[in-house]
Amino acid sequence: MIERDIEVVNKLGLHARAASKLVKLTAGFSSTIKLISREQEVDAKSIMGILMLAATQGTTLKLTVDGEDEVKAADAVAALFADYFGEGE
Repeated sequence: MIERDIEVVNKLGLHARAASKLVKLTAGFSSTIKLISREQEVDAKSIMGILMLAATQGTTLKLTVDGEDEVKAADAVAALFADYFGEGE
């Protein structure tokens, strides 16, 4: 199992478009991928779960990934966050 802290750096936070990109990415991995904010844990393959986090810019989330492709999945999710979900800011 891999655990990482990742920060929401994009200006609009985890809004619908960013959440959709995250779900599309995570759906391609067989590992179980979770995001945890405060005491709320959600499946990163569920757009409704992600939106319920209401994560704004500056929010730190804990990413947990468990499975056969966990390293690739964790790296891909971290890269998506670091790239501002392709939004440029």
